Amino acid sequence: MSDLFAPLTLAHGPAAPNRLWLAPLTNTQSHPDGRLSDEELHWLAMRARGGHGLTMTCAAHVQAGGQGFPGQLGVFSDDHLPGLTRLATALKDAGSLAALQLHHAGARSPRELVGQPMAPSDDEESGARAMTADEVAQLVEDFAAAALRAERAGFDGVEVHGAHGYVLTQFLSPELNRRTDRYGGSLENRARLLLDVVTAVRQRCAPDFQVGVRLSPERFGLRLGEVREVAAELLRSHDVDYLDLSLWDVAKQPQEEAHRDRPLMEWFTDLDRGTARLGVAGKVRTGRQALETLERGADFVMVGRTAILHHDFPERVRRDAAFEPVPTPASPAHLAAEGLSPPFVDYMRGWRGFVADVS
Repeated sequence: MSDLFAPLTLAHGPAAPNRLWLAPLTNTQSHPDGRLSDEELHWLAMRARGGHGLTMTCAAHVQAGGQGFPGQLGVFSDDHLPGLTRLATALKDAGSLAALQLHHAGARSPRELVGQPMAPSDDEESGARAMTADEVAQLVEDFAAAALRAERAGFDGVEVHGAHGYVLTQFLSPELNRRTDRYGGSLENRARLLLDVVTAVRQRCAPDFQVGVRLSPERFGLRLGEVREVAAELLRSHDVDYLDLSLWDVAKQPQEEAHRDRPLMEWFTDLDRGTARLGVAGKVRTGRQALETLERGADFVMVGRTAILHHDFPERVRRDAAFEPVPTPASPAHLAAEGLSPPFVDYMRGWRGFVADVS
């Protein structure tokens, strides 16, 4: 298991102490105005103390109107700085890199939270309206301002959330993006917002600040071949320290039949990475699976469900290569002992078979 615990240098800023990183996980524990709660601080600090080489927050919205779920962490106002500063300090004091994920939900913003959501194009299903050109420009500015706010709070870096059907994914999707201006039509135009955001974040922040990007290779109206092209451009740009691919399952085959001649992950591990690193997430439950994922070409592994079940998963693997996480469904008492507050446990009940029913 020594490869899992080898430091990983990044193009900017400090190295990660190991290759097991905490995935950005929705936990619904923040205050309604986006301020950090003690419960969310406790949950994340436990994971940093448990040995994750990089501890990433849940998606933090960069505009009030981009909120994606109740109890979401915010980074759109200086009112959030005191809590974010406490969080960054706690994560770094535990020996982990501290990263804040930057997010805007776009058409996936619930109407009850934001009123009418905004998206690249009018969307009948969600009731979202198309963003104006000025609003697109403001979104780039707000991502950059949020990154600078994270830097002021003391985070080592940020990850731009371009996955899971949120606003940057919506712009990438030829199904959801029907614009006729410079942000729609060709792949070059549809990828423009994501690339503009990354460039603005890199230019706004200090040279040693780390910038990552999360992408979904498929689903959400995306085309695998196009996402591969975007990933290649990001890796070539020298603006990105790492690319984080949310695969749902690191061993899966692509959904598109035309690309099933090799596993989904392998469509990206052969790309020229330049100075960037490549990580993946998706059903990695054990140290052995994590190590196999590195052997298949990843530089690091994002751990999600197993990190919820065991705050100290990396340390357990370091001590015992054969460690197996507790089976699911897990009891609410076990989850509470692992730092999940009642709202977080309730949220996890929406993940089929994760929380045991206890009378």
